[in-house]
Amino acid sequence: MKYCRSTVFFGALILLFSNCKPSYEEPQIALDSYKVEEGFELEVVASEPFLKAPVTIDFDDQGRIWVAQMPGYMNDMQGSDETAPVGSIDILEDLDNDGVVDHAKTFLDSLVMPRALAHVYGGLLYSEPPFLYFVEIKDDKPVNRVVVDSIYAVEGNPEHQPNGLMMNLDNWLYNAKSNFRYRRVKGVWKKEATTFRGQWGISHDNFGRLYFNDNSRQLLGDHVLPNVLVKNKYYSPKYGVNRMLTDDQRVYPVHATTVNRGYAKGVLNQDSILVKATAACAPLVYRGGAFPEAYDENVFVCIPEGNLIKRNLLTFTGDSTIAKQAYEGREFLTSTDEGFRPVNLNNGPDGSMYITDMHRGMIGHHAYLSPYLKKKVAVNKLDTLINFGRILRVKKVGQPHEAVRNFSEMNTKQLIALLKDKNGWVRDRAQQQLIYRNQKDAIEGLEELLEDGQNPIAQIHALYTLEGLDALSYDLLAKAARSGAADLTAHALVLLPPFVTKTNTDQTETLVTELLNKNNVTIDLYLSSIIGNLVAQDESRFLSVMEKLSTKYVNKPIFTEALVSGITGGEEDLQTAMASGNPKLAEAMATSATKRKEDKVNPIFARKSLVEDTRTSGAKMFYEICASCHGVNGQGIEGLAPPLMGSEHVANTERLGLIILHGLEGPITVKGEQYNLNLAMPGLIRNEDISNKDIADIISYVTNAFSDQPKRLKIDKIEELRQTKPKSGTEYTEQELLDYSKK
Repeated sequence: MKYCRSTVFFGALILLFSNCKPSYEEPQIALDSYKVEEGFELEVVASEPFLKAPVTIDFDDQGRIWVAQMPGYMNDMQGSDETAPVGSIDILEDLDNDGVVDHAKTFLDSLVMPRALAHVYGGLLYSEPPFLYFVEIKDDKPVNRVVVDSIYAVEGNPEHQPNGLMMNLDNWLYNAKSNFRYRRVKGVWKKEATTFRGQWGISHDNFGRLYFNDNSRQLLGDHVLPNVLVKNKYYSPKYGVNRMLTDDQRVYPVHATTVNRGYAKGVLNQDSILVKATAACAPLVYRGGAFPEAYDENVFVCIPEGNLIKRNLLTFTGDSTIAKQAYEGREFLTSTDEGFRPVNLNNGPDGSMYITDMHRGMIGHHAYLSPYLKKKVAVNKLDTLINFGRILRVKKVGQPHEAVRNFSEMNTKQLIALLKDKNGWVRDRAQQQLIYRNQKDAIEGLEELLEDGQNPIAQIHALYTLEGLDALSYDLLAKAARSGAADLTAHALVLLPPFVTKTNTDQTETLVTELLNKNNVTIDLYLSSIIGNLVAQDESRFLSVMEKLSTKYVNKPIFTEALVSGITGGEEDLQTAMASGNPKLAEAMATSATKRKEDKVNPIFARKSLVEDTRTSGAKMFYEICASCHGVNGQGIEGLAPPLMGSEHVANTERLGLIILHGLEGPITVKGEQYNLNLAMPGLIRNEDISNKDIADIISYVTNAFSDQPKRLKIDKIEELRQTKPKSGTEYTEQELLDYSKK
């Protein structure tokens, strides 16, 4: 009996301990319908029930995933729950360290459409429209929340509001669908104008150039570092920023696709397969260092409407970047699962590429849904595919799972060493850790790394870590500019102007001469961008350099933009003094001088708070439906839509009504310039939720805001225009519009 009692006792004890073990439940998701490029494997990192409509992620210093979720987005075709406080930011944990999420806890809940987040400055920066907030983190709880920007993302629909919050090498946070950048210096938040970029998602390469896209142009980018070409507020560059890096928009889904404008000619092929991108988003420059070398700085792009991820190859020259698709007729990652909706990509702490899969039937906003798509959605029951979400990981076959390093526990020496790591995520995080901690004891080690010519990428990180620590000097920058690496010289030149004074102009003249003699395109481009600043310091020393650069690159418009960007005034005097035979530069300087006199700044510096313009329903609808392509200031967005400001088509109210109702196909001429657009503009006639009064309100606002002839059409006239169909039965052409105006 004693033996039996002992057996029962120990059995009960074992059962008790087994029940006290932590539960590591990891949902199993089949990936049979997915195919990834040979040599890679796809894994599920997290899924429901931990996720419901994830839209973006970031990693904290421990390597944990933080995810913003939008379960209120498009739960039905009417977007009924869009303003419901059901969004959240959650922390995903892998407690058994096997690479798969097994626990989740909520950091913030009851949010309305949270759309961006970033781990910076020891806390969390996040957006809940219209606000941009920063909160400190204590025991995984938010404390001391402050408003960074009260108008970060105002008005408009969720598809077309600022997002991204990507920290670049220059210590500024950049956004897509925005013309502002942010940083915190000595506890004070700064907000500056920058070039307007993209729609959803933003990335950077090892040099610090930015990449973005929009629905129909799968890869856009800047040829130069941020803000280099917009220093002159009275000049607007066109050739160096916001450029289409490839004109190849073809996509190769592996099954028939349900897309919004599938009824339009050329959108689908005879097998109902998507031909070109219509909802491209979230480009990512791969910098993880764990893929084969051929994949370094490739750009991957999400194509959620085609259930695939595209791969692009970049080619860098001294003054431009060119992209081409890696494959013809196939993609890097495809799926026959129509619920696969990749909406964001991230480099991870382990070198893998992470995919945020919203896994939702409908991802297009209800404001744009066509009757064609509504019918398809109903037939395929895509509107019932809600409350799902996945985070997937792409890694090289055989890549071992490794525990992530805890950056918050590292000392200064360890962090400096990580600036040389092969993984760009690791380098970026080490840089920001040193800056956030204000590690002044790192300065000596950083200066030593800055001289390490064997690792030019690490040198750039060291330079900007010193910048973030307020430890730059003229001598240090001049020394960096003389280094053998042209990329480091370019960055040193960008940072140099504030340190140039009358006491060191002799040294600067010698430095400039040395750099000119290198005859390097990259160096010449960034020298061009600051030479105007130097001329302002001492015209007798540096005007001849401006003339040399102008003449040498007379046929390169980006150099003209760089030269004009550095000019801070006195354009007319400079034109008189210069003997350069560069008519393009003379024209650009004259334009800048005229705008300076009239105080007409580059629109990125003049953007008004949208809150001021929401007093009419027309303004609200314009921001929700039209501003995403035409711009909030009516200046248009290159490659997407022409300007409305001063357009003859806006001045003719009935013609404007036809365009709004029925749409526009093919090229259109505005103020003498022809615009060839990638996709036809869809008309609002197919949106059953938009009434004739709504159309009249939009016309009233547009004509008041962007023309000298404000006018409102009567409701019965709107109905008449609604019945005036174009010949094709779909969109009007410019010629048809002109013919109608002659009647």
